[in-house]
Amino acid sequence: MSTDRAPAAPSPAADEAPLRVLLPQILPALVVGAGSGLLFLGISALSEEFKHVLWEDLPDALGIGGYSSLWMITMLTATGVAVGLVVWKAPGHAGPDPATTGLGGPPIAPDAVPGLLLAGTLALAGGVSLGPENPIIASNIALAYWAGRRLAPAVPGIAWISLATAATVGALFGTPVAAALVISEALAGHPGPGSLWDRLFAPLLAAGAGATTTQLLAEPTFALGLPPLTDPGWEDLLAALVIASAAALFGLAACFLFPYVHAAFRRLRHPMLMLPLGGLVLGLLGALGGHLTLFKGLDEIKELTANIGGWSSGELAKLAVVKLVALLVAASCGFRGGRIFPAVFIGAAFGLLAQALVPEVHPAVAVSSAVLGVLLATTRQGWISLFTGAVLAASPAMLALLCLASLPAWLIVTGRPQLELDEHGRPLT
Repeated sequence: MSTDRAPAAPSPAADEAPLRVLLPQILPALVVGAGSGLLFLGISALSEEFKHVLWEDLPDALGIGGYSSLWMITMLTATGVAVGLVVWKAPGHAGPDPATTGLGGPPIAPDAVPGLLLAGTLALAGGVSLGPENPIIASNIALAYWAGRRLAPAVPGIAWISLATAATVGALFGTPVAAALVISEALAGHPGPGSLWDRLFAPLLAAGAGATTTQLLAEPTFALGLPPLTDPGWEDLLAALVIASAAALFGLAACFLFPYVHAAFRRLRHPMLMLPLGGLVLGLLGALGGHLTLFKGLDEIKELTANIGGWSSGELAKLAVVKLVALLVAASCGFRGGRIFPAVFIGAAFGLLAQALVPEVHPAVAVSSAVLGVLLATTRQGWISLFTGAVLAASPAMLALLCLASLPAWLIVTGRPQLELDEHGRPLT
């Protein structure tokens, strides 16, 4: 008798169950996505207005150069005092120690959200070398979790965390692709029922809503105007492999130093000592490196890459080193902010340094590969590192080179200390 059997007919229940599960997720995902995007845009707009006042209107009124050494030292120190007051006095102390947090994570208490957003806004406006991603994601997670558990208590809490994380990443990058990569990487370590796309359905929808909100209201772009790479050759692949690996080593330097710098600031014990001192150090670094080493770095990257060939290797080396140290200090002393955007600036400066030393290297190869290497070292987010490098180059031909260049760079960074600590101040690996 033949053992072959005809394929079983699909079970109606099996077909209908995913629909019954997925369809009710659409409205919450859209609401969380749009709300997360609006919060990101609101904080970004507020910080930009405040930045304009602090760095243009106020120094102009005082007759002081906005980016003079004196003003940079004064403003960064004052920012440290202001953020220190928020961390000291605000309910919830503006969230946990930022050195122990990454993208996402468990929800903080809702009463800590105002202080966290205020501390993050002050840091963004005051010139601190951190980005908006960590405070915005943490705030959106806290708000979505708090509202979701009250309005839909049957929904698992992790679902609200996933929606808020994906929505904010989508809003930050202006595309749901970045969020899909981040969530897919997270899901790989937490297998569960259903197919990958069933589990990605709601987060991807939230990311799309967040990205669309950003696109409609702000029209963000990460393209740097680099010359496109149209016909990559073996020399481009070799350059990508070498530069990504060298940049990963450069980024690892900060990871190895992180617990020691963090411990030095923690010995001061009080935020009104740690943050003003950190602000003073950042001001001195700004005076040394110039205004391009201030702020989160996105606008500064565009200014940096707009003059390819106009920077000397010494100037580019100084920019990369000063920004790396500034990121290390800002993340160690208690300023609230993320590490992705400053790391991108560090990578861009490192890549242009490589291109200045070897002019035959294509600028898109140099910048994208270096950004990939630094991000791999500082974030350990493989997909987001690849995505960011490819988006900055805006050249499809770069994607294959970056995929290959990520392999030796990953061998360098995997198992090494990260730019994140556990609750005891020990480096994560």
